Amino acid sequence: MPSPHTLGSWLVETRSRREQILDTAAVLFARRGFHGVSVSDIGAACGVSGPALYKHFPSKDSVLAEMLVSISERLLADGGRRAAEATDPVGALRALIDFHVDFALAHPALIVVQDRDWSSLPDDAREIVRTLQRSYVDLWAAQCREADPSLGPAQARARAHAVFGLINSTPHSAVLPPAEMAALLRGMADGALGLAPGA
Repeated sequence: MPSPHTLGSWLVETRSRREQILDTAAVLFARRGFHGVSVSDIGAACGVSGPALYKHFPSKDSVLAEMLVSISERLLADGGRRAAEATDPVGALRALIDFHVDFALAHPALIVVQDRDWSSLPDDAREIVRTLQRSYVDLWAAQCREADPSLGPAQARARAHAVFGLINSTPHSAVLPPAEMAALLRGMADGALGLAPGA
């Protein structure tokens, strides 16, 4: 354990190393699948020995679990904050669209892993992710119904899922420059949610 005067820098270094491991593992999992990557592969890509990773994560399963749980926590927390800061339901939907588009374009590997390696999650982590994702869908659905009171709960949730599918296509569809792709996705998401251009 570091001395008190070095504790701050030790915590930053430890956090940064954990984030590096998670980012590196996401890229490897996206390329080769969870079962096609070993702890040694992750360690080599991070520039450390495989066993050294056990100081940060007890297993490869725990890497995947923290990766996907933290994504879901971030989407829900940041999405909720963006929606709460908006002054009206349409503005809240636009804020959610902007946030999710930016996230998807910045983290395509995480989207691939979430979609393809979901079944490899440990049971407890899978249930946590499922609960967080339902809450994220509910956040979008609530704003959809605020913007269009004629929508029922099922219709609003269906719209939210449809927009997620559109935006989360970025690992395959993002062939334009980032700014152009972001504008395209935002416009398409507006259309999918029935938002009038410039409204």
